[in-house]
Amino acid sequence: MRKRIEWTPAARADVQRIDRQTALSLLEGLADYVLTGHGDIERLTGADPPELRLRLGDYRVRFYDRGECLQILRVLHRREAYRCLRSIDIDT
Repeated sequence: MRKRIEWTPAARADVQRIDRQTALSLLEGLADYVLTGHGDIERLTGADPPELRLRLGDYRVRFYDRGECLQILRVLHRREAYRCLRSIDIDT
């Protein structure tokens, strides 16, 4: 289940705001999901088109699964990740 990863500008900025060790751990977890397809994935309700989230510790990676590619929308702490599902600015 090898897929390409595309990052939105907002997701890149999110990762840059996280401390280095945590960010590296999140990237390893995302890479593991891309390579194996295993992870704590859930489809978010109230989002159209269907949005998924990957739970990695206290952080949530919100993304679209576009077949051969994952479009990463945001990487947020769990207290911020669900506040407003459609407040995501997608610049792609």
